[in-house]
Parts: sequence; structure tokens; C-alpha cells
Amino acid sequence: MVSLHKKILIGMVIILAAALLLFFIFSKPAHPAAGLTLHPTQTISIAGTPLHIALATTDAEREQGLSGITSLAEDQGMLFVFPKDGIYSFWMKDMLFSIDMLWVSQDGRVVYIVPSSSPATYPHAFTPNTPARYVLEVPAGFATEHEIGVGSKLDFSL
Repeated sequence: MVSLHKKILIGMVIILAAALLLFFIFSKPAHPAAGLTLHPTQTISIAGTPLHIALATTDAEREQGLSGITSLAEDQGMLFVFPKDGIYSFWMKDMLFSIDMLWVSQDGRVVYIVPSSSPATYPHAFTPNTPARYVLEVPAGFATEHEIGVGSKLDFSL
């Protein structure tokens, strides 16, 4: 016959094994898999320059952002769309390359720019001084190369 101590020990081992199994099944990795590629779905224009973008419209898409993406082509970006104007902070968590970040008002005007933000800046968060409805992430140097500054116009109508 099995002693009470052995029954308790066996029960604890089973509970611990079940807890570990559930943890590994339901936990997401701390770092997304590298090697992902962006799949643009729309074309917009900023300061007259066409840009193929992927949209991030849900909380999950905005949280994922460009994390794990290996690189962007020079005419690609991601547009983060928020339901209302606000002060939205961005950081470089799990980023693999540098980007320009442009905060854009509801009427499509650039209100704040962080040029050439490096993954090494994480965990620093970049926060605009003006409310915005959108944030556009493009390859580092894009804003300078295309002479985009505060006040430049983003055109969604393409």
C-alpha cells in the first residue's frame, strides 16, 4: 500500500507538471521570430512620395508593429491607426533595424518626428509633444531623404 506521504508527493508532481505544461502552451515568446516580412496592403503618399504600407489598426497589431520584421524596402512602412487623437508613445522593443517614426494628425499633417531610431534605444519610449491620430514607421533616413518635416502632408487617397 502507498503511504500518505507518497500520495501527496505524487499529487504535487502531477500538479507541477500540469502547471508547467499549461505555461508552455499558453505563454508567448518574449521575442517574436525574426525573419518576418512586411506585407503592405495599401499605398499612400507623403510629401508626394508613394509609400506601400501595412496597417496596424487593432491593439494586437499595434503591439506587434514591426517587431521581428527583418527590414523594410525603401518604399515600405507601417501606419498605426488609433481610434482617437492622443499622445502615443513608441519604443523599439524587439526591433531589428532603425526606423524613422512620424506622428501624424487626423488631418494628415506630420506633427512630430523621431529620425533614425535605433533598436539600441530600447527601453526608451519616444513621446510626441502634440496629439496625433496616426504613427508612420518608415526606414531610417526616409524623412530626410524625401524632405519630410513637421507640417508635411500624408495623402490617404491613392
